[in-house]
Amino acid sequence: MAQRDEYNARHLSVLEGLEAVRKRPGMYIGSTDSRGLMHCLWEIIDNSVDEALAGYASRIDITLHPDDSVEVADDGRGIPVDIEPRTGLSGLEVVFTKLHAGGKFGGGSYNAVGGLHGVGASVVNALSARLDAQVTRGGKVHQLSFRRGEPGTFSGKGPDTDFTAAEAGSPLQVVGKAKRGVTGTRIRYWADRHIFTPEARFDDTELANRARQTAFLVPGLRITIRDERGSEPAEEVFQYDGGISEFVEHLSPDTAVTDIWRIQGHGSFTERIPVIGEDGRSQMEDVQRDCEVDIALRWGIGYDTTVRSFVNIIATPKGGTHLAGFEQALLKTFRNVVEAHARRLKAGNDKLEKDDVLAGLTAVVTVRIAEPQFEGQTKEILGTPAARQIVSKVVAKELEARLTSSKRAEKQEATALLEKVVAEMKSRISARMHKETQRRKSALENSTMPAKLVECRAKEVESSELFIVEGDSALGTAKLARSSDYQALLPIRGKILNVQKASVSDMLSNTECAALIQVIGAGTGRSFDLEAARYGKVVLMTDADVDGAHIRTLLLTLFFRYMRPMIEAGRVFAAVPPLHRVEVIHPGRKANEVRYTYSEAELNKLLRSLEAEGLKYMEPIQRYKGLGEMDADQLSETTMDPQHRSLRRIRVEDAEAAERVFDLLMGSVVAPRKDFIIEGARALDRDMIDA
Repeated sequence: MAQRDEYNARHLSVLEGLEAVRKRPGMYIGSTDSRGLMHCLWEIIDNSVDEALAGYASRIDITLHPDDSVEVADDGRGIPVDIEPRTGLSGLEVVFTKLHAGGKFGGGSYNAVGGLHGVGASVVNALSARLDAQVTRGGKVHQLSFRRGEPGTFSGKGPDTDFTAAEAGSPLQVVGKAKRGVTGTRIRYWADRHIFTPEARFDDTELANRARQTAFLVPGLRITIRDERGSEPAEEVFQYDGGISEFVEHLSPDTAVTDIWRIQGHGSFTERIPVIGEDGRSQMEDVQRDCEVDIALRWGIGYDTTVRSFVNIIATPKGGTHLAGFEQALLKTFRNVVEAHARRLKAGNDKLEKDDVLAGLTAVVTVRIAEPQFEGQTKEILGTPAARQIVSKVVAKELEARLTSSKRAEKQEATALLEKVVAEMKSRISARMHKETQRRKSALENSTMPAKLVECRAKEVESSELFIVEGDSALGTAKLARSSDYQALLPIRGKILNVQKASVSDMLSNTECAALIQVIGAGTGRSFDLEAARYGKVVLMTDADVDGAHIRTLLLTLFFRYMRPMIEAGRVFAAVPPLHRVEVIHPGRKANEVRYTYSEAELNKLLRSLEAEGLKYMEPIQRYKGLGEMDADQLSETTMDPQHRSLRRIRVEDAEAAERVFDLLMGSVVAPRKDFIIEGARALDRDMIDA
């Protein structure tokens, strides 16, 4: 009998070819849910994009078919179909069956590309129940099909038809002729549902966003997405000849302080890399590299910063050396120009910081480098050291020329921008002084909390709740309705400042905003410390009417803009007070029953239910216009008591979409908001208006 801890060579598994991909798909595509399914699609699309980057393709057509397959076609050069000498297989078969095989390993076919590892097409093939590759090249249309990575032929359409594996030799077929000069590649595949989870689906919204981004980054490239899965086919076309300038315009919804500035330049550097010689040995050699820099940027009147960075159209959401060089040059150049004009700008002796310069900035930073170095497998951070110095040098030179230009239009823009940056610096200093003043007060006084705060006795943050109450009348009732052990109250008077349109200093000088920030006690903006927050929950308790909804929106704007970690942690809630109180009459000695409803639909449903049961109710039905109309018992039972109340948790699942909505509803630009209101008015039922 063998011992249980026996371990020798026969216990080792050797996975050949694409078998490793099917055995451990997570190593190659991250997961087998919708994200992994989309990752496979990006791999195929990126191969076509690389053809466009190299200047050989001008269009990419993506089709989502109703049979769960997807097709990607381009008009590039077409994957090579001649015989690859080492393997004796056609180039097409090599690309789709061999890991780490492709034209992006320094063979001269590509310079700056998105694909670097040569595993994309072969991994997608391995994870597909069927893949059809069709290449138009040399006046012929070549075709090759695969089942789970194995080449062969299918008897019909779809992955479930009979399959015959290819015999020895290349199974490449010629299935048609093409006009002279016409080239391209068409890939259609069915993802293997034995690999992917049943709920994995192609996300058309994510696909459209990625296609739009790619079209911005490759000027002139036409990307068409056709979705045939619904009852009616839908088609979107993305093409932007203006490139990243149009990208910046798309990303920046606020009013402009400057036009879109384009900064372009290049530099070269020497990189020491291993090169494999003809004898198969690797030796280190110095290689001359070029780095092309292309940046579009624009400042607006807002205070948020949106910077997207890319390397060869690969998004680098966590930045890297190119972004570090960009920010370094921005700060250094602005500091030099402000110091040179300190008297005119009334800047004093204070120094600019990075946040002052970045406020209101929208920028797209792109660099093109052959064989870039990334930190980690995800390509989220550029690691090529030389990129920092090259980007910094290009930005500093071009930006200084803009800021010191003597041309009338450019001079006006530069002056407006410098004044904005200096104003940001003064607001930051003002906010810091305000915070320091509050700290000094805390050291000298027992309590610096606003007099109107009704504090609770609980010392544990997790169990405490802060109710922000609309008006003094609701406060009086809420005092009686609350549990003083763990529920604190802070009344606000009317509608607070709209902080989306106001500066930091205006926000801090507003009594209601300053009181709320002081009571929560965790600071604001980038210095917000979630662990310092004094309450586990913050509940916005406003009336169930239009004014209450507006006040709630203003409060959420304050939290989203300056205390966002509270929302991200799920610690901000909206109370749900009832709209109606229905007293059901019970015959005999049984006491009448009170039921609450929270919408007109819910009220109508309740009344129909009572009628069906033969029960009567007191008329008129009480309709609450505000929290002040409830007595303490009613408010406690419906809105404040954890055993009976309903709360809506405020969440930010998509920060970018939330940013657009807040800017639309609360921002400085009126026209889009007017269009939104007019469009929404068409769907409004006049009978629902409580006049």
